[in-house]
Amino acid sequence: MTVSSLAALFGALLVLAAAPSVSVLLVTTKAATSGFAHGASTAAGVVAGDLLFILVAVFGLALLIEAVEGTWSLLKYVAAGYLVWLAASFWQSRNEPPHVRMQPQPTSLQGSFMAGLLLTLADQKAVLFYLAFLPAFMDLATLSWLDIGALMAVAIVAVGGVKLAYAYAAERAAALVTPTFQRTVHVVVTGAFLAAAVAVMLRA
Repeated sequence: MTVSSLAALFGALLVLAAAPSVSVLLVTTKAATSGFAHGASTAAGVVAGDLLFILVAVFGLALLIEAVEGTWSLLKYVAAGYLVWLAASFWQSRNEPPHVRMQPQPTSLQGSFMAGLLLTLADQKAVLFYLAFLPAFMDLATLSWLDIGALMAVAIVAVGGVKLAYAYAAERAAALVTPTFQRTVHVVVTGAFLAAAVAVMLRA
């Protein structure tokens, strides 16, 4: 695998990670409501899920995903339920003053990590995406262990870097929120979480 192919893959993953998505919403909300550390932990969970799917694609284990489809379907329902819970928690805290964190229930860093991981794993079709996406940059059949390590590193830096940037920006922005704007944010984010829950449930 050449340096140019790794650079091209890095750029593509960078763009994909920066695109608006449920994972971006989750990372930014965690950072804004519970601090940068929680946003970073959620981002780490998202990256871990992506890495797992990349490994499944690289080693041609897509059939394994189909074999345990019932388990992955259960993850989809759990992820959707979690998004609904987040929406309810966020809405209940709408009347708190700006200096108070907007998510009343404290969560552990491990919980934030699992939230990101669960949300990512709930979309088992991501394996098919990577199966179609990665061959545009490399021949999966000829990858060495060194190549796989480089691929994983590129994914960590690209996807993780973008999510961390989102988390940092969200935490900084949270400190500038006025009461009026905070109420607007609660309406928009609550609706976005509910819409995301529906989208997760409707995934094929």
